[in-house]
Amino acid sequence: MKNTNLARIAIKDILMIAIGTGFYGWALININIPNRLAEGGISGITLILRALFQWNPAYTNLILNIPLLILGYRVLGRRSLIYTIWGISSLSIWLYVWQMIPMPPALHQDMLIAGLLAGLIAGIGLGIVFRFGGTSGGTDVVARIMEQKFGIQIGRTMFALDAVVLLLSLVYIDIVHMMYTLIASFVFAQVVGLTQQGAYAARSFMIFTDYPEEISHAIMDELERGTSLLKSEGGYSHREQRVVYAVVDPSEVNTVQHIIEEIDPKAFVSIFATQEQLGEGFSYLRPKKKFILF
Repeated sequence: MKNTNLARIAIKDILMIAIGTGFYGWALININIPNRLAEGGISGITLILRALFQWNPAYTNLILNIPLLILGYRVLGRRSLIYTIWGISSLSIWLYVWQMIPMPPALHQDMLIAGLLAGLIAGIGLGIVFRFGGTSGGTDVVARIMEQKFGIQIGRTMFALDAVVLLLSLVYIDIVHMMYTLIASFVFAQVVGLTQQGAYAARSFMIFTDYPEEISHAIMDELERGTSLLKSEGGYSHREQRVVYAVVDPSEVNTVQHIIEEIDPKAFVSIFATQEQLGEGFSYLRPKKKFILF
């Protein structure tokens, strides 16, 4: 067992988040804007502000995310907070760079290709960001706040917020361009899922280790997720041991993997997708209130 900092910042993660935001920013500047394709979340709001007031997305991305970070810093662990700040900052830098060095592909006004290409490149970019434990800020932070305060699942909140932003985008694009935007959004979601092995579905961990207590406590301390210690027996050795079971958000998978690597690199780990998780430790159970769930 290694006694190192579990919340360490990996240079590889920082580099890959920068690469991912580079792809995402390139798609926004070189495909979405020239072809009048909208976007969901904070990025979509920056495109609306650019269309209406000519405000630079590189600056509005930072300005809009600052209050969200202030509101959400308590629901983000130290490592997640640093990665989120880096994701927001690097995206703004790339948005500025791509505006200085525009490289729009020659699509010959083919909106279908534009929609497919926008979803493909942006999906690869954000999928890389998610895969290495980062986010681009915005709706992800809001979704985490809603999950912790009201028990509303992250995926539902993000879907609702993206839908609202897309509807607001009708102030500067017509229905035809909105339809192509929806094509881009569908491709984007599929590509993010393939790149990150599932964008919004929860992930369950079964961890067979000689250090179940240490890993269990580390997950609870780092992510504030509940864990269970299950009794098991080896099929061959018949040796009794305890297995750590935990369910986390996909953006937290990288953090759990880091925890396991630091405590027990020889642990046997099984990760699988789960459709829905309810209850304390995952949905942050609170006294029941009535909300409209999308």
